[in-house]
Amino acid sequence: MTDIGEQIGALPMHWDKKGNLQVLMVTSRDTGRWVMPKGWLMDGKKPWAAAEIEALEEAGAVGHISREVLGSFHYDKILDDGSSLPCRVEVYPMIVEKLKRRWKERNQRTRHWFSPKAAAKRVHEPELSELLLSLVDKPRKQPVIRQLLKRAV
Repeated sequence: MTDIGEQIGALPMHWDKKGNLQVLMVTSRDTGRWVMPKGWLMDGKKPWAAAEIEALEEAGAVGHISREVLGSFHYDKILDDGSSLPCRVEVYPMIVEKLKRRWKERNQRTRHWFSPKAAAKRVHEPELSELLLSLVDKPRKQPVIRQLLKRAV
């Protein structure tokens, strides 16, 4: 059995002035492809707290993060030695209250708001694309997001 890397990711989101859901994506540092803020679990941190830290460091996003997983996806992480490690990413939705103008990785990444459909077209991971497409219709009706919206008010 091969090892699987366990990662966490934040899906920063907000509703625009017209009431349409937008998701915040960032470019990866190595290939420049569109990804969500994600990383490894952190010692002494709950998974959602680690995801919240990744959202701040990689996208400058501050807000309310869910303690419930919205979904997960798999991808192959290319390691420093050139080998690849299959990873499973648990995705925690996050309602963004503000974006910092200055954040840790601002010189290494670009961030951009997309509709879930536009984001789904840009990501390379099929399961992540499916997860984003699941937010196209009535995202507020999804139990995890509904709970998060109640807490974020």
